[in-house]
Amino acid sequence: MNRRDFNQLMAAVGAGILFNNETASAQTPPSSSDGLVFAMLVHPKMILLDLVGPMTVFNMTMGKVHLVWKDKTPVPTEVGVSITPTTTFADCPRKVDVFFIPGGLAGSTALMEDPETLAFVKDMAANARYVTAVCTGSLVLGAAGVLQGKRATTLWNVRDILPTFGAIPVHDRVVEDGNIITGGGTTAGLDFGLDIVARLRGEDVAKRIQLIIEYDPHPPFDAGSPEKAGPEITNAFLKARKSVMDDAKTAALRAAERLKI
Repeated sequence: MNRRDFNQLMAAVGAGILFNNETASAQTPPSSSDGLVFAMLVHPKMILLDLVGPMTVFNMTMGKVHLVWKDKTPVPTEVGVSITPTTTFADCPRKVDVFFIPGGLAGSTALMEDPETLAFVKDMAANARYVTAVCTGSLVLGAAGVLQGKRATTLWNVRDILPTFGAIPVHDRVVEDGNIITGGGTTAGLDFGLDIVARLRGEDVAKRIQLIIEYDPHPPFDAGSPEKAGPEITNAFLKARKSVMDDAKTAALRAAERLKI
């Protein structure tokens, strides 16, 4: 089912399933437009699931989702599936309900040294109702100067980079500080998306979306954190990823120098 067909289906049943009269009147706060507006940055080498998890949840609000990049050329992800932007930096609306950045360490490292993207992120952050990221997308917020003095999280193996930007690292799946909301590594994007929808449309709506997508995880292994995976698996991963982690730290230090942190 494509997005248009899905939206038509949801429009037909949405009043009864997601937006009943009681929920709409009692729990829906004022929005930046007639419907919710989401601007989701897409970038080369991003993690596809970082984008698709939250996007699936946001899409079910019947809001407008903009996929934003410098131009409309398809953007390759880490799995080789390309995402076609729907708008550009120049044309993207600034006053959105949610501005979002997905992660992908190599892609995020490149963005931390990309003046055009950082200027766009800073501009969006100044106008968006919620400024958000998942995984290493938080590093891009940091490099744009958005996280100074803010509590935030990111992928576990680069969480120690956050203080470089003046941020306060927190070991949680979803972290809120004012209108800044960040999520941990990739799969935290679903928790993050539901949390944001609860803020925008109420907890009952978020719960209905969780039910519709059957988000009831029962992983086959209990190894989703360094503490649970144990030192052997964790250290092997850190050794394999050392070069890209070092690149990210170097880019973060250069960004902090530009920001005079």
